[in-house]
Amino acid sequence: MKIAILPGDGIGTEIVAEAVKVLKVLDLPFEMETAPVGGAAYEAAGHPLPDSTLALAKAADAVLFGAVGDWKYDTLERRLRPEQAILGLRKELGLFANFRPAICYPELTHASSLKPELVAGLDILIIRELTGDIYFGQPRGRRTAVDGHFPGSEEAFDTMRYSRPEIERIAHVAFQAARKRNRKVTSVDKANVLETFQFWKDVVTEVHAQYPDVELEHMYVDNAAMQLVKAPKKFDVVVTGNMFGDILSDEAAMLTGSIGMLPSASLNAANQGLYEPSHGSAPDIAGKGIANPLATILSAAMMLKFSLNQPEAAARIEAAVQSVLSQGLRTADIYSEGTRKVSTREMGDAVVAALTGATMTKTIKG
Repeated sequence: MKIAILPGDGIGTEIVAEAVKVLKVLDLPFEMETAPVGGAAYEAAGHPLPDSTLALAKAADAVLFGAVGDWKYDTLERRLRPEQAILGLRKELGLFANFRPAICYPELTHASSLKPELVAGLDILIIRELTGDIYFGQPRGRRTAVDGHFPGSEEAFDTMRYSRPEIERIAHVAFQAARKRNRKVTSVDKANVLETFQFWKDVVTEVHAQYPDVELEHMYVDNAAMQLVKAPKKFDVVVTGNMFGDILSDEAAMLTGSIGMLPSASLNAANQGLYEPSHGSAPDIAGKGIANPLATILSAAMMLKFSLNQPEAAARIEAAVQSVLSQGLRTADIYSEGTRKVSTREMGDAVVAALTGATMTKTIKG
């Protein structure tokens, strides 16, 4: 099982180091190779996604990714900015399906932005289409306007577009995921305004005919954003386009107590995946040892489940994270009175200890 380790920038190196530490104690036949990406790769090779890094990612069974970006790169031309690395990987690997589970652990209900009774037991799966929509649509750029309200002035433009195959394949992913959960899919669109999302709604409805055992509801994105903070537990699986999914999944992250708790998986048709925390590189806290590594560790668990066919090992990591939270250990983002604040490294060590202890107990019981 070959894993490409791409730590990236900012806190990426710190949190990935803890996830790698956790993977190493599982005693599984991993081959791990590390490469620069993002700003670190720009500094080393003049490009955020060097050919050697891309080749490693393509050859791997899975990619464990940290985070990219730093304010000091904001003046670079867009193609050289660190964020282009993640967009390039999504495109080159065909990673069209992004899974972002938003789970509120019982120990963290009071860390949520919402009242505990609204988030207790929360378990939402947001499935975001990842390679289409306005992020990749062409044409895009800047030009002199020839019409509109201000002809002759400079304007910028992006193209929102989706093809039928793109919508069909993400809809199938959502309905199949719902069959393993509570059999309900909420498709989020803006069909009342955007032709692209009227088409999205029509195609999702057609695909739904193949899944009569799954309930389908359609919801406008503005209403979905409101319902996520009003009654989040009404959702099971949410499927939506690239831009709406980007926004809604970050909103859902705060329901769980911290975006530092939110893992993600991005998969292609062969289940090769890129696994990363849902948060960014946080350059303002990089090097301080206070970042929460749990989202990255849980992303590694998703990697074991979806790409490496090791569901038992994934379950062990998830149980270890639950154990650590039950012990009252907290990084700064989820700390509250009555719990114990720990560093990034200490949190990783605690997960390793929970895993090692579980292994020893099993051996003793023999």
